[in-house]
Amino acid sequence: MKIWLMNHYASDMFYNKAGRHYWFAKQLRDRGHEVTIFCANTFLNKPDVVDTEKKKSIIKMAEEISTPFVFVKTRPSVGNGVDRVRNMYGFYKNLLPVACNYAKNNYKPDVIVASSVHPLTMLAGLKIAKKLNVPCICEIRDLWPEAIFAFGKAKEKSILGKFLVKKEHMIYKKADALIFTKEGDTDYLKERGWTTEQGGDIDLAKCHYINNGIDIKAYIDQIENMILPDDDLVAGAFNVVYTGTIRPVNNVGNLLDTAKIIEKEGYNDIKFLIFGDGMQRAELEKRLTTENIINVKFKGMVEKKYIPYILSKSSVNMLNYAQNQYNWTRGNSSNKLFEYMASGKPIISTVKMGYSVINKYKCGVELEEDTPECLAKEIIRFYKMDAETYEEYGVNSKKGAKDFDFSCLTDRLMTVINEVTGNDA
Repeated sequence: MKIWLMNHYASDMFYNKAGRHYWFAKQLRDRGHEVTIFCANTFLNKPDVVDTEKKKSIIKMAEEISTPFVFVKTRPSVGNGVDRVRNMYGFYKNLLPVACNYAKNNYKPDVIVASSVHPLTMLAGLKIAKKLNVPCICEIRDLWPEAIFAFGKAKEKSILGKFLVKKEHMIYKKADALIFTKEGDTDYLKERGWTTEQGGDIDLAKCHYINNGIDIKAYIDQIENMILPDDDLVAGAFNVVYTGTIRPVNNVGNLLDTAKIIEKEGYNDIKFLIFGDGMQRAELEKRLTTENIINVKFKGMVEKKYIPYILSKSSVNMLNYAQNQYNWTRGNSSNKLFEYMASGKPIISTVKMGYSVINKYKCGVELEEDTPECLAKEIIRFYKMDAETYEEYGVNSKKGAKDFDFSCLTDRLMTVINEVTGNDA
C-alpha cells in the first residue's frame, strides 16, 4: 500500500535517523509498502530551519529507509508562546496544498496517518483525506486541549476552552480510526461521555492502543558502536542515571535533594548522572555549588545516538516526574521508558502510573510518594540488593522491551490500516 505519515515534529527524526514515525516507515518499507513522511521544516524549540528554497516545501530522501520526507514551510519558534502557535498554524495552512500537490506529482495514498502532538496536524490530515477520498487514521500522542488546561495555558470553561474541546471531539468523531499511545487514554473519551455506549458518537471499536517503543536492533548496534568517552560511565560507581528534559514536570531538583540524603548516609560510591537540558538546568547546576552537592553531575545535552551506550553503563534508570504536574492515571508513553527497558537495568519511577508498564513487566518500582526520602530509600535498596534479584529486574526489562519493538508495533499499526482500508492482507 501507499501510506502517508504526518507528524509536525518528525523533522528531528530525519536527522537523528530514529523516532516513532522513522521506525514505522522503516518497518513498513521492509514489508513492501511505499511511505512518505510529512513534517515541518522547523525543529521543536530550535531556531534552525530546513531551507525550502522559497517554496512551500522541499523533499529530502532518508536513504537508510528509502523514505522521502516532505518538509513543509512554517516559521520557527522557541518556547511555548505566540510564535509556537504561529508555527503550528503555518504548518497546518501549508500542509494542505503541499500534500495535494504531492499527490498530483507523485502518488495518491491509500491511507493517511495524521499524528498529533497538536491537533492541527490531525485536522489537516482529515481535510486532505476527504479531498483525496481516502481514509484517515488520527494518532493522539498527547491529549490536547487537556494538557493545555492542566498546565494553566487556558481554562476549560472559557470560550477558548469550550471551542478547543468541541474541535477535539469533532476530530475524534470524523477519524476513520483512532490510535492512542497510552493504554488508558480511551478512559478520557468515557470521562467526556463521548462513547456510543454512553449515547455518544465515538465507537470504542475504532480506538486502538499503540504505545511508543524502541528499535531493539538499532539500539544494540548503538551500544556497541556509538561509544561516548566519559570517565563517569566507566568508573565503577553505582550510577543513578536520568536522561531527558530538565523542566518542572520532570522534577529533577528532587534528584539533588535525594543525592544529599544518600551522601549524608555515607554511600559515597552512589553517583547521579543527569543527561539533558532544559529551563531549570542553570538554577539546578548552581545548587551543586551553593549546597556543596558532590555526588551529582550535569552532563548536558548529548546526541540521541549515544543514549543506548549511556544507559548500558547505568545501575538504575530514573523515570523522574512530579506527581502533581500531570494526570498519570492513564499510563505513560515516554520514549525514555522503553530506552530504559531495553538497557536491561532496573527502573525507578517517582510516580505511580495507571496501566503501569513497569508493574506489568516487573522491571522496576513506582513510588507511592515522590519525596527525596522515599527515593533515597529505593536507590539504597537496589544498591544493597543481592545479585540474583537485581539481575532479575534487568532480565524482565529486556523481555518487556521486546513487546515494544517496532516490528511488533508495526504489526499493530498494519491491523488498523487494514481495518480502515478494507485490506485483509
